[in-house]
Amino acid sequence: MDLKLFFDLTEVDADSSALSFQSSIYVNHHKIPDYDSLNIALIGLNEYRGNKNQNGEPKSADAIREQLYKLKKGYGDYGILDLGNFRNGPTLDDTYLRLKEVCAYLMNKGIIPILFGGTHDLDLGQYYAYEDSGKLISVLNIDSKLNLEGDKAINHHTTKIFKHTPNYLFNYYHLAYQSYLINPQQLELFDRLSFEALRLGTIKEDIKEVEPIIRDADMLTFDIAAIQNAYAPGAIGAGVYGLTGEEACQLMWYSGQNEKLSSVGLYNYDYKQDSENKTAFVISTMIWYFIEGFYHRRNDKNFMSNDYLKYEVHIGGDPDTIRFYKSKLSERWWVEVPNAGTQGLFNRNRMLACSYTDYQTALKGEVPDRWINFYSKT
Repeated sequence: MDLKLFFDLTEVDADSSALSFQSSIYVNHHKIPDYDSLNIALIGLNEYRGNKNQNGEPKSADAIREQLYKLKKGYGDYGILDLGNFRNGPTLDDTYLRLKEVCAYLMNKGIIPILFGGTHDLDLGQYYAYEDSGKLISVLNIDSKLNLEGDKAINHHTTKIFKHTPNYLFNYYHLAYQSYLINPQQLELFDRLSFEALRLGTIKEDIKEVEPIIRDADMLTFDIAAIQNAYAPGAIGAGVYGLTGEEACQLMWYSGQNEKLSSVGLYNYDYKQDSENKTAFVISTMIWYFIEGFYHRRNDKNFMSNDYLKYEVHIGGDPDTIRFYKSKLSERWWVEVPNAGTQGLFNRNRMLACSYTDYQTALKGEVPDRWINFYSKT
């Protein structure tokens, strides 16, 4: 695939000093380096037809890029390519399909696409990119609303993900919803599907407890309107309440450390309503923290190695025992979930990311909720 056909080159040149972020990455100037040297691809989006009430601003993606380029380079040797701004299709559906093609191509090369700008419905193109991957995936969405039928949202893109054929959605996690913006019947739907939805207040009580949920995701989609308007005035639909800028960066740090995660989308930014580029700076810092998390990955995968402590907890019911693993390197926890065999999706036990709190729950003789939800799907 000739990626250059899908992109307009960026003309942003914010900082070329030796220690700048910009000087440490490849910028697409009609020449793309060897894919083997790349880990991450930056993709700017200026597509706003998914929200009929939003005209958008062609400068939105470059406003984020300009702030990102001004930041200093972080840890390690970067293998990052800025492809430029994505060319919209003749129709919105064409844009989705083009995004699908490009993201799938990059992921097949082992490169994580980071999409930024545009409206949140563009996560459909991001999701469609997994269609031919041959695996079931888990999606993580961070948003103040659920974007299901019944919402007043312009585009019920979450419903489209749920109903998409073929179905390759194994699990769906939703973080930071605000109860007064949600129809209770929609939460009941999440429960029936054994999907997890955590309200904003739960995250603020202890943000570390959401790290295992983030660690289980293959795809991240982040609506910038989940952040407080004071931090993100340029977010389409942002309210008074929400995540702080610091909390958003913490979630992105966790996401970068997730070895499973293979695509990222940061959506619903409009440069026209951004006061003093505050939102562009927040988004650029979120991208920076994701990249830092990525280059701090520990590759916790081999559970048979001596790098793990194994704990067997006697429950005395069904199941009789639950097995937990703790990494000696990262101190992160996993719980083993047996294959129920009801749907034939797996032929072996699965490792589910969990927290020390889940282990403590099992010590009390209780089965953690995440274990139950996951078991019901296998």
